[in-house]
Amino acid sequence: MGGIEMSTSISQSVIKQFLNSRIKNRENDYIHPPYNLEQQLLDSIRLGHEDYAIRTLKQINKLESATLASNTLRSKKNSMIALCTLFTRAIIKGGVIPEIAFNLSDACIREIENINDLEHLKKMEYDLVHHFITTLKRENNSKKYSHSVNLAIHYIYDNILQNLSLNTIAGHVHVTPSYLSNRFKKEVGTTITEFINKKRIEESKYFLLHTNTSISDIAVLFRFCNQSYYTFLFKKYTGVTPREYRSLKEQYS
Repeated sequence: MGGIEMSTSISQSVIKQFLNSRIKNRENDYIHPPYNLEQQLLDSIRLGHEDYAIRTLKQINKLESATLASNTLRSKKNSMIALCTLFTRAIIKGGVIPEIAFNLSDACIREIENINDLEHLKKMEYDLVHHFITTLKRENNSKKYSHSVNLAIHYIYDNILQNLSLNTIAGHVHVTPSYLSNRFKKEVGTTITEFINKKRIEESKYFLLHTNTSISDIAVLFRFCNQSYYTFLFKKYTGVTPREYRSLKEQYS
C-alpha cells in the first residue's frame, strides 16, 4: 500500500511540475528547439557527418535552453546527460555494438559530473559530438580488419597513455610481433608506431583546448620523448603547432 501511495504522490508531483512548466514557458514565450533540428543532429551523428552535426548543434544552442533544474549548472549537466543518451542511440543505429556505445556514454557522463564550470561544460558539448562520431567511425572501420588487428587497435585505444610497444601489443593479442607488424601494415596501411602516434596526437588536442596543462607536460603525459618531438609530430599530422592549435580556444570563448 505504501508503495502505491508513493507512486501516486510522485505522479501528482510530476503532473504539477508539467503544468507549471507549461504555464511558465507560455508566460516567457519559451518554445523548445524544433524537433526537426534535434533529428537532424542525431541523423548527422548516425551517419558520421561531424561538421554538419557541429553546425546543427550550434543552431540549437543559439536558441534558449530548457530549464531542467533550479541551478543553472545542474540544468546544463542534465541537458548534456540527455544528449549522451540520444547520441548513444544514434551510434547504435549507425552500427556500433550497444555495449561499446553504453561504455562511452558512461564515461562521458562521469566526465560531465566532474566539471563544475559552465563554460567548460559548453565547450565539452561539442567534444561529445566528436567522441561519439569518432567511436562510430572507429568501430565501423574495425569491421574491415582481422580479429588480431582489431584486438591490437582496441588495446592501443584503451592504453594510449601507457608505454606501448610492438612486443607488448603482440603479447596481448597472442601473436608474434613480426606477424602483427606485417598484418597491421597490410590491413591498416600504416605501421603500429605511426598509428599510435596519430592517436596520441588526436587525444592530446583535448588537453590543449580544455586545460591549462603546459605543452611540455602534455608531451610527457602522452609518452613523447620530449616537447620538440611532440611539436614535430603534431605539426606533421595537423599542419599547425600545439601552441597554434591551443590558440583556437579563443574561437570558443
